[in-house]
Amino acid sequence: MERHDCNFATSQYPHPFIHRLKLTRTQKIRGIILGCILFPLRITSAVLCFLILWLIARLRFLGLSKDERTRPVTGWRRWLLDPIVFLLSRGVFFSLGFLWLKVKGRRADLKEAPMLVVAPHSGFLDMLVLCPAQMATVVSRSENLRLPVIGALLEFNQAVLVSRKDPESRKKTVTQVTERLTSNGYWPQMLMFPEGTTTNGSVLIKFKPGAFLAGVPVQPVVLHYPNKLDTIRWTYKGTTWRESLWHTTTQLYTNMTVEFLPVYNPSEEEKKDPNLYANNVQKLMAKALGIPATDYVMEGGIPVSKLGDLSLPLESPARETLSLLYRNGLETHEVEAALDRMLDRCQSGGEGSVMVDVDDLASILGLTDRQAAITVCGLYSKVRADEIVDLRQIYVSVAALSGFISFKSLLHTAFTLIDREGKGSLSKEELSDLMGALLGVPQRNTAELYAHASREGQLTEEHLLHVLMTHQTYQKVLNEYMQPEEVDSPSANGKAVNNNSDKSVHYKKFE
Repeated sequence: MERHDCNFATSQYPHPFIHRLKLTRTQKIRGIILGCILFPLRITSAVLCFLILWLIARLRFLGLSKDERTRPVTGWRRWLLDPIVFLLSRGVFFSLGFLWLKVKGRRADLKEAPMLVVAPHSGFLDMLVLCPAQMATVVSRSENLRLPVIGALLEFNQAVLVSRKDPESRKKTVTQVTERLTSNGYWPQMLMFPEGTTTNGSVLIKFKPGAFLAGVPVQPVVLHYPNKLDTIRWTYKGTTWRESLWHTTTQLYTNMTVEFLPVYNPSEEEKKDPNLYANNVQKLMAKALGIPATDYVMEGGIPVSKLGDLSLPLESPARETLSLLYRNGLETHEVEAALDRMLDRCQSGGEGSVMVDVDDLASILGLTDRQAAITVCGLYSKVRADEIVDLRQIYVSVAALSGFISFKSLLHTAFTLIDREGKGSLSKEELSDLMGALLGVPQRNTAELYAHASREGQLTEEHLLHVLMTHQTYQKVLNEYMQPEEVDSPSANGKAVNNNSDKSVHYKKFE
């Protein structure tokens, strides 16, 4: 397998959500020359195929009532239109340079495996797998219905649609998928990408349980792209979909291999536990690909690694914030003073005092560059367009990695900041807020940690500290993730000085 660019890496595995295609000068020149000829020809051919596909797709439900559209299509709408759409779909990918498609193994029929699970998910060009999968029904975002042609094809496919923004939509999707998979052949075979997002293919990220909830047999399908240049991947950072399309269409051809693995029949234990089922299939597919199976996942648009029910960011906002402060000329004592100012602000008043905008944050951090403050806001506020952030989250997460304060003292401060009413205990929601502040990213579910740390429905600071220090899983947060940051800051004479040479930077975590 081709090596991937992994500028960000964890201690165990490379970062799966970053892919940057590196081209030599010769490859760039060759791409420009071929692109001037191949790109317009291939895109024009693909567009023509799409237009015909759109017309055919519109015939699928012509004259059918709303109720009839909720049932599997039969008759001429299937035996006549399906082969045409299959050939035109293959024509789209042929136009884009997928001249040959190699298939290994045998696709299981509907009775053997109602669900096909495909990995790794590399980009939109993975959809070529639908051709050897005989146009199996897919699960897609409801927002895709608004896309030209794609929306019509999703309707033709009778895809299950889910809105990622609506929790109720997800529940309905689970019910709909389960009904189809257990319909005893009434509905056609389904296909899902259990990773739920695209990666660079260096690892398999954690499978979502959706494809495994029904407890029916699945057939694992692995995708290979044995090419000199890895052009098809489109990830969270790095290569965009436009670049992926350009680089792929400027190659003379692109190879793809679809490998059908043996059907996986779940045990009784796996049927009762979809997460166990998903994890075991993930490991099987990772072994077939020769890559690691990991607990990485994209959660709310943030790459994280799962530790129990906690989410540890692969790109720590706190580490980036500390690095940014030092890069902007702050000395060690100035960073410590900035933390003191943040704490004073957090303790000065009610809920409103902890919400700060860019200008407030720049003043508190001692930054003269407003853009640097905007960057920090962006690290902690992925969805807030007004660039307002919770100062408690910045203070607690940065202080945890700064080395200026013991963990015991920091936990006491964080507990007090979250427990505004002084109850002496935290609710499940407040525990999520506290752990989100410590780790620098929102924690969506801390029920497992709450169960371990609470006593008779009360979660106290003492009990939480005990679990974080001694529990086999959660002590890894302290021992591995929350290590003091070692950053070189510029000294007065312009030379780099390691801040950890100052003994105050090293702390005893459990002091």
